[in-house]
Amino acid sequence: MSLRLQINLLITALMLIFSGTLIGVEISTTRRAVHEEVLGANVVAAQLLSRMDWREVGAGLEAVNAYLTRVGRVRANEITLYDAQQQLIYSSPPSTYKTGRQAPGWYARLVAEPLAAREIKLLNGRIVLQPDASRATLDGWDDLQPMLWLVLAVFVLANALVYAILGHATRPLRLVLRGLHQVEQGDYGTRLPALAGREGRQMGHAFNAMAQSVQDSAAVRQQAQAAKQELAQNRELTHVIQDRIERERGAIARELHDEIGQQVTAIKTVGLVIARKAAGQDASIEQSARLVMACADQIYDGVHRLVAQLRPLALDRFGLRDALQDWLGDWRARFPDAGLSLKLAGPLDGLDDALATAVYRIVQEAVSNAVRHAGASRIEVELHASEDSLRVSVQDDGMGRIGDFHAPGHFGVLGMRERAQALGGEFELEQIATGGVRVRVTLPLNKHTKAGTP
Repeated sequence: MSLRLQINLLITALMLIFSGTLIGVEISTTRRAVHEEVLGANVVAAQLLSRMDWREVGAGLEAVNAYLTRVGRVRANEITLYDAQQQLIYSSPPSTYKTGRQAPGWYARLVAEPLAAREIKLLNGRIVLQPDASRATLDGWDDLQPMLWLVLAVFVLANALVYAILGHATRPLRLVLRGLHQVEQGDYGTRLPALAGREGRQMGHAFNAMAQSVQDSAAVRQQAQAAKQELAQNRELTHVIQDRIERERGAIARELHDEIGQQVTAIKTVGLVIARKAAGQDASIEQSARLVMACADQIYDGVHRLVAQLRPLALDRFGLRDALQDWLGDWRARFPDAGLSLKLAGPLDGLDDALATAVYRIVQEAVSNAVRHAGASRIEVELHASEDSLRVSVQDDGMGRIGDFHAPGHFGVLGMRERAQALGGEFELEQIATGGVRVRVTLPLNKHTKAGTP
């Protein structure tokens, strides 16, 4: 139900109450007037006939009948004469006032209060005076009808006028409602024209401001959705690039290990043979041969470290657990002053290559940052694998601050974050109150385990 119809119905109800009250007052006034008229006429008639009784007491019923016939109709009274045997001798003639017309029964019952009949005793009979309010009731009805027609006309015209005025007054609301429907359908460019009245102008201004805000929000959401989609594509591309880089690193590491390793071994073997043959014969040749052997050892160690940096071969051959333990041994040898501990819990076998590589690189980057940039003397690395997730924690006691990690040119944290998020995981940095930083990474395992692995 519209607001216009609700207000119109409310006004109609108020008009009905007012009209009903007015009609009720009129009926109540008529009821009192009819009662007073009928009662007064009945009293006058009773007094008249009572005096007539004293004068005609010896004349008999014929004289009474003749007198009543001469008197005729008495207003607001029905007069009947009965003899001693209760036979009707006389009855008032019909009223000639508004002959043939009667007020509606319901109206007569409202305004005409029943009055008791009066009885006058005669010597050999009796006269009965019955109050008759039909003519007075009919007068009241005739007076009420013009009022009813007037009330009906005013009621109809007033309702029509109110309905038209409400239509004009609620036009801004209808325009606002139509605009809201259009906005609901996705037409965010909907604007209202200038509305009449102060309130209309205020509603139009508020609606247009709201529509502009909704349009701007929709544009921002679209841009955010596009940015989100672009970010997802970039992460997917980053994941593909990182995977390709790891593959290339692995290929280069294997080439270095297989080819240069064999060549360095061959050089060392030849040097050893030359040194043995020159032993005791030519000291300079023997010294040169052993120098070649020492250089070969240095080249081998350098290639070994380079291979480990490019791609830890233990990661492909033995898995994440052995690769981390092997890397830990090398790190301790290179940085004996850094107290590095490694704690592994849960099943770490069966992880796919992308996940194992990401975890290895994240740990490698976090530890490298702690030692080289934060000056940490104690680093704790923990890995805990459950049925559905792998949690990684790297905590140090260095002087690093999280705010410094976002400075231009620092891509280590960004790389760790991208690796984690590319695999659907979460990355978090936490500043420790006692000093140092904790790196937390949580990665899902349900999509990153090899087929057939429990």
